[in-house]
Amino acid sequence: MQVSKYIKSSLLLALTIAVVFSCKEKETKEINSVSESTHPSLILTKQGVKEIRANLGSIPIFDKTLAATKKEVDTEIENGFDVPVPKDYSGGYTHETHKKNYVLMQKAGVLYQILEDDTYAQFVKDMLFDYARQYPTWPVHPKPRSYARGKLFWQCLNDSNWLVYTSQAYDCIYDFLTEEERNTLETDLFRPFADYISKENPQFFNRVHNHATWGNSAVGMMALAMGDDTLLDRALNGVKDVNFNPDEKDNDGGYIRKDGQKIGFYANVDEPFSPDGYFTEGPYYQRYASYPFLIFAQALQNKKPEHKVFEYKDGVLIKSVNALLNLSDVDGDFFLLNDAQKGMSYFNASLISTVDIGYHFGGNDPGLLSIAKKQDEVTLDDAGLAVALGIKAGKEKPFIKKSIELSDGANGDEGAVGVIRSYDWELVFKYTAHGLSHGHFDKLSYALFENGNEVVQDYGMGRFVNIEQKGGGNYLKENKTWAKQTIAHNTITQNEKSQFKGKYDIGSKHHSNKYVFSVADENIQVASAKEENAYPGTKLHRTMVTIKDEDYNNPYVLDIMRVSSEKSNQYDLPFFFLGHIMQADFEYNKLNEPEVLGKSDGYQHLYKEASASANGSNIKLNWLLNNKFYTYSAVTSKNDELIFGRIGANDPDFNLRNEQTLILRKKDVKDALFVSIIESHGTYSPVSELAVNAYSNIKNISVMHNSKEYTAIQIETKKDKSKVFIISNENNDKGVEHKLTINNIEYTWEGAYMFTENK
Repeated sequence: MQVSKYIKSSLLLALTIAVVFSCKEKETKEINSVSESTHPSLILTKQGVKEIRANLGSIPIFDKTLAATKKEVDTEIENGFDVPVPKDYSGGYTHETHKKNYVLMQKAGVLYQILEDDTYAQFVKDMLFDYARQYPTWPVHPKPRSYARGKLFWQCLNDSNWLVYTSQAYDCIYDFLTEEERNTLETDLFRPFADYISKENPQFFNRVHNHATWGNSAVGMMALAMGDDTLLDRALNGVKDVNFNPDEKDNDGGYIRKDGQKIGFYANVDEPFSPDGYFTEGPYYQRYASYPFLIFAQALQNKKPEHKVFEYKDGVLIKSVNALLNLSDVDGDFFLLNDAQKGMSYFNASLISTVDIGYHFGGNDPGLLSIAKKQDEVTLDDAGLAVALGIKAGKEKPFIKKSIELSDGANGDEGAVGVIRSYDWELVFKYTAHGLSHGHFDKLSYALFENGNEVVQDYGMGRFVNIEQKGGGNYLKENKTWAKQTIAHNTITQNEKSQFKGKYDIGSKHHSNKYVFSVADENIQVASAKEENAYPGTKLHRTMVTIKDEDYNNPYVLDIMRVSSEKSNQYDLPFFFLGHIMQADFEYNKLNEPEVLGKSDGYQHLYKEASASANGSNIKLNWLLNNKFYTYSAVTSKNDELIFGRIGANDPDFNLRNEQTLILRKKDVKDALFVSIIESHGTYSPVSELAVNAYSNIKNISVMHNSKEYTAIQIETKKDKSKVFIISNENNDKGVEHKLTINNIEYTWEGAYMFTENK
């Protein structure tokens, strides 16, 4: 362990009024001539640096970011750095120190270019030489959990993070170093490092996965910094002629590679992204992967524009920026599709870069400027300057999030995710492919938000990221036994077994199918999808509708889940609402002691706290969340079972959140129909202590017709109005005319569905 101390430069930056630079001459015999140099050329270019310096002091958001970065780095330079021998998992001292080091080196390199202060270059140089001295002596990381162990970190993924950032620092101080110093760093550190995460770990590098994206980008960016076209080819096209075991899996249960699958950076652009820019692992991991995807693309565009990387696959990398932002709620928090931690948002550092690159290389979309303005930070490079100048010129326009359907699959033919935005509602409906090893077994599940607050939740993942005391900050075993299981989501579980038997091998072969996505009329928006492989012999068809009734302030959600099977089964449909129960209008038996609901497939983590037997009439559950009243109304059949459950059984280390659910269970039936409505209808003020509109506005829901061809639902409100929603279950052609007679009344319409006043 070595600690190096530095003294701050006596010349301080005053960005509020003007910028003063200190310049020092370089000995020409020791360094390359600036006029002949091609550095910096990755995220900063020589022209970009020139323009940044010319504009400093007059671009507020850039100046503010620069001042904050300078303050941070100056403090760390004064404190000195440490390059410890690796030993910890995520959250531990050595892990977090090496992570801090690569961020500091990247920032210090940029400061050197912008401020022309050798203090920053020397800081990077000394740290790099400390790594170069120690790296050859370090064995594989001592923590054994990963399928691809790193050397600095417990997994090659984090080693790749280090190289992505460090390559930028090296590019920035390249001309500060002598040729001999560069040779030492490249020979003792950078090339062995790149070889280790690629040649020595092809199971990590030759994948289609966010892990490989980081690896490919790390090797590629260092190749660009060093001017090594052979290494660049490895990054773009993978390690050639390497045998692999087709049965090998990673730590999350996902296959390493499929036979015949392409490898390298371009393969990771081709396969996980749909033509709409949706990333199959979901927005949480798209947020994580967007940094290496876009930062490497930026470097490649700057250094080798002939690759036309931002035009690749019809410009999908730029499209992905828009798709990712549309998968966030009104507050910028990303929706919880597949493995995802609650609270991750576009205020994350990787999204600063994503937005800036998307703006700079994507045609200067003024909507992105409004996001950047909210982020209140830019990258200290050419892209960040472009954003800062755009904001300064007042070019920003609102980034308007509308209802959107984003296809899944490389060709856009593997289902989709539908987001319906109706006034303050945001309904997220999942009918995608599995999502690689980060996928969950939750076909046709949904989550519901109001004003950015979860009302009906997706649990997310079982992990406390970078909190060492919780499993070293890594995935907990409950991620597999609970969070990935079907019963943890708002969708059908059959016979207490997860979809696809809870096996990645099976689930990764199938996807749901889009049926209807119609949002032209903001007062009646419909998303409908089918799943026919989750349970052999069983077909699922779910239709979700947001309806804005002129008599009420808020829209309500109509949910129709049809199940048809070749044999009798038990079907459970959980409803994971958040908040405090105010009232249930059905009689239930509260158990003196909760009972564990089942033995496997997630049921072992659910307590049964109360139960009831339905009498065939509607049931209502009323609850309070964030001083707002909500009601869930559902159609039931006689002998349906109602179960109040709570998460937390068989959880000795308190890894799970103890949240509640209401499960509607139908037993010993082949076909089943679940119909419900969710309302937001009132408020409570703790100050005035008044409850307004605290009860449901729905009088009754009934099934008017249900056959293979059509399903018709009647909705009666407390304003004594009756509405009918009818969907064609077999034909979704927009131009087809339908005719259905119910109770001697004939309904005719064109297209897959109709919504009308009852006749």
